[in-house]
Amino acid sequence: MGGTSSELDIGRWVNIVAVAAGNVHTATNTGRSHTVGLRSDGTAVATGWKGDGQCGLDTWKDLVAVAAGWRRTLGLRADGRVLATGRESEGACAVDGWSEVIAISCGDWHSVGFRADGTAVAAGVNRRGQCDLDTWRDVTDIAAGYLHTVGVRSDGRVLAAGARPSPACAVDDWQDVTAVAAGRYHTVGVTASGQVVATGDNGLGQCDVGGWRDVIAVAAGSTHTLGLRADGTVLSAGNNADHQCEVHAWTGIQAAT
Repeated sequence: MGGTSSELDIGRWVNIVAVAAGNVHTATNTGRSHTVGLRSDGTAVATGWKGDGQCGLDTWKDLVAVAAGWRRTLGLRADGRVLATGRESEGACAVDGWSEVIAISCGDWHSVGFRADGTAVAAGVNRRGQCDLDTWRDVTDIAAGYLHTVGVRSDGRVLAAGARPSPACAVDDWQDVTAVAAGRYHTVGVTASGQVVATGDNGLGQCDVGGWRDVIAVAAGSTHTLGLRADGTVLSAGNNADHQCEVHAWTGIQAAT
């Protein structure tokens, strides 16, 4: 099965421990996306549109995480350094100076991460303040959306930067959150009790997650949301125009570590 740019041609991938999906251009919804996989040996594999070099991962080694955005790919090495390949025009690949990083995330035009000391780093377009993370401390999770960035603190509170007063940044009242995900104009969080919270654009039902329970991880696409239950099954909400929410038969899924 393949997408418009072969981004779904993953049938022969083996020994994969984590995956990341790139996205089409948010403003135009044009195609040409890509998919990245992290192998158990620390190498990476990619498929899909290669026009900006975002699938050129053959020399990458010692990886512990990967992230995919619009026309670019990031890789986190075991030594805390970050690799980037793909479109450089907006500066989102300018991660060479990052160090001691333990998690990464790609938005459309910006890239973010956080370090072992709980501080955050960002690169790329900052017209809405989505890269203004210098004051963030005690960060334990981070996610980049289209025009905003969200982060979880060790006390379970959530930080937001970017397109305020956008509803996607209306996370000040959230508590006991353990992980977050950022879509185009919405934000999702999972709490310590396994419940899910969401805020922002709900035009396609992507924030209809209030009834979800026993969730241990969440992910957000441009206009859809996924939740991984402790039993390995997957929940979905939102836009299903390209069958991206047809995950109800999935079983045995594990969260990336």
